[in-house]
Amino acid sequence: MKKILLSLSLAIFSLFVVSQVDVRSSIKGYVNDGSGPVEGAEVVVVYMPTGSSDTAVTGAGGVPLTNLLRDTTLNESDLPVKLTAHTPCFRSEAGNYGKDTKGMIRQHQFEKVELVKFVHPEESDKALEDLTDNAAQLLDKLELSYRKVVLCTGDLGFSSAKTIDLEVWLPSQNCFREISSCSNFRDFQARRINVKVKNSKNKYIPHTLNGSALAVGRTLVAILENNYVEGEGVHVPTVLSKYLDFSVIEEKN
Repeated sequence: MKKILLSLSLAIFSLFVVSQVDVRSSIKGYVNDGSGPVEGAEVVVVYMPTGSSDTAVTGAGGVPLTNLLRDTTLNESDLPVKLTAHTPCFRSEAGNYGKDTKGMIRQHQFEKVELVKFVHPEESDKALEDLTDNAAQLLDKLELSYRKVVLCTGDLGFSSAKTIDLEVWLPSQNCFREISSCSNFRDFQARRINVKVKNSKNKYIPHTLNGSALAVGRTLVAILENNYVEGEGVHVPTVLSKYLDFSVIEEKN
């Protein structure tokens, strides 16, 4: 079911993007800094491989995706640039002090589909709403209850100007938990990686956005919990049943 969820995520995002690409999970330190996090500003959520001080595995696919256009000057007619990729993600989760150490809610390694946009500065606010709606379509198709949350300033990441989270309902925890996050970085990332756009009159800095489809582990948890019927098992969402030869994961006695 994990592979089906990833395929569905790529299928949905591919409706709104120009290019689906493959990116490396191993990145240099300057690549990580280019997308936002810097030492001392916030926890850098990557593992540093033994014996290397300048290479890491990435915490999110948006990092290498954004850096694909490093030191590039685009024509205005190229905008918007939309890139998507399916990547593994690696997190140290060092700052959570043992929270959710069991189960599939918080993992050191997981997979998800990321979407990155480079857009005209005047269009980035609308692009963020569109990006969030794209991710929400997956939850709609999976028939899961969710809510949109606009993060307050104190909860924003180091590089984000505005972030909208999608949180899915988990009955076992009696609360909503983040399952997707979409951010508008405005010109912060583009300045760091030296991306410019030229038109007939001048050059300017584009705005960048990043959004995740759904974290697969948490999506599986949400499907299992929200579709469980005692005595029967887990009813597979209709959108997934066409990929499977069964519609119910039967409960074993």
